[in-house]
Amino acid sequence: MDTTVTVRNGIDVDQLIGTIEAIKDDPNMGMFTFRASSSWEDGTYNKGTIQGFKHAGVEDVTRATPFVLEGDEPPILLGANKGPNAVELLLQALGFCYAVGYVANAAARGIEISRMEYEIEGDIDVSAFLGLEGPRPGFTEIRAKGTVSSPNATEEQLVELCQYVQDTSPVRDCLANPIPVKTTLEVV
Repeated sequence: MDTTVTVRNGIDVDQLIGTIEAIKDDPNMGMFTFRASSSWEDGTYNKGTIQGFKHAGVEDVTRATPFVLEGDEPPILLGANKGPNAVELLLQALGFCYAVGYVANAAARGIEISRMEYEIEGDIDVSAFLGLEGPRPGFTEIRAKGTVSSPNATEEQLVELCQYVQDTSPVRDCLANPIPVKTTLEVV
């Protein structure tokens, strides 16, 4: 027997629907604990790794090797440009999250995407970070501009989907709403 797999925008729609149904049946299936680690190397240069995570309380072992990220600062902030700085990575995370949310939800709605791009920028004043008087140390505003093309959707459908993606984006939610952050320090 032949089985036809519906793939739209690179997304296996049948698998997406199966995941949604599995989480409806068992909400625990929607629970994840993601992790990242960072190790200072020199100056403002750090290396980060991302590998394991938990899904529904079970350790995932599908990533044989870790993803390695490098972070640094530009020379004006005492770095050597060996990688993006932390706030640039935060902006990139929002762009990734929006794009994934957009193409996956478009696929589920039968919308084909031929182009999807996001440009994200944010304004920040580093005064407080440097111990000086100034506004809060985080971004004061983040602006995201999406560009999308679809051969089978109306402008209205694409705009509505953009709002839906904003409303359901985990990264945007983390940026727009307070989250408890608990930090501990082990001195060795």
